[in-house]
Amino acid sequence: MGEIETGSDLRDVASKTQAHVRAYLSTVSEVASGAAPGAELGLLLLATSDLLACGAHLAAITDVVPAERFEPDADDETDVDPLRVALAKMFDGFDDYLEVVDPVLSSEVGPATLSGDIACVVEELAKGLAHYDEGHELEALWWWQFSFLSLWGERAASAVRVLQALLAHLRLDVDDDVAAEAEYDALHA
Repeated sequence: MGEIETGSDLRDVASKTQAHVRAYLSTVSEVASGAAPGAELGLLLLATSDLLACGAHLAAITDVVPAERFEPDADDETDVDPLRVALAKMFDGFDDYLEVVDPVLSSEVGPATLSGDIACVVEELAKGLAHYDEGHELEALWWWQFSFLSLWGERAASAVRVLQALLAHLRLDVDDDVAAEAEYDALHA
């Protein structure tokens, strides 16, 4: 009931997706724990970008439709609030940002947070992973595909944009004197 047949292309997609999901969840947990001081933004940018590539693959395949037209309940709901709080503390001073709510249908701008984006992605991925770990691979794949298109893909894309902008500001926003000295050194090296 709802399992993918052995040898199915979807079984391969589900297996590859769960590997990407586990890698993302591991990286985010490591960063939120404070285990990567100084590398947080770069690690999150890399992990979230990789995850978006996985999501793009899910969007490119035909719609996954489970045999049963309902989603079995996963045993445990993941409590992402401690993760969100840890990330918000880490991002203190630059967690909040503004974004275009729906760039296709309006120019309305609304508030968002980097910590909220990442926690949302983690929550949606964990729901699919719970289905996968319970042996409901097709439901997991359906959930990851559906929630990529409806929620986590957008949140991950927003997070990538903010992470890239933060890294750019950290590395490129320097005093004019420092920039001039670096240019001089580069030209005369």
